[in-house]
Amino acid sequence: MYRAARVLLRSDADAEDAVSEATLRAWRDFGRLRDQGALKSWLIKIAVNCAYEHRRRSARVTYTDDLEPLTGSAEDKQNFVLWDMVCRLPEDYRVATVLYYYEDMTTAEIAKALGVREGTVRSRLARARRRLRTLLEEE
Repeated sequence: MYRAARVLLRSDADAEDAVSEATLRAWRDFGRLRDQGALKSWLIKIAVNCAYEHRRRSARVTYTDDLEPLTGSAEDKQNFVLWDMVCRLPEDYRVATVLYYYEDMTTAEIAKALGVREGTVRSRLARARRRLRTLLEEE
């Protein structure tokens, strides 16, 4: 839930707030969940919706607390570079990429969580991979 919110919001604090709100809403509405097998995508969808709401409410606030780490291994730096490039993707591609590669959700689960067709998710992932490949080649 955190990663889904964090990819939409530019601050760790904002993502934490969105996840907190999502957790509260999920707890309150848990009885309305019909399919227990869809719990993960249901939670992600709530977190994404809370992140969108939070972003609308605080559109003009800029945070500087999420600066690049100054120390770490080469692998950490590679992961940071890749994460930075994922964050540069257009929002639709970014959300699909994070849910698929970082949250290990299937394309069907992502489609359900985002309210789009599964083919749309697949095309967004393909376009995101092409865009990431281009960004990595430019680096």
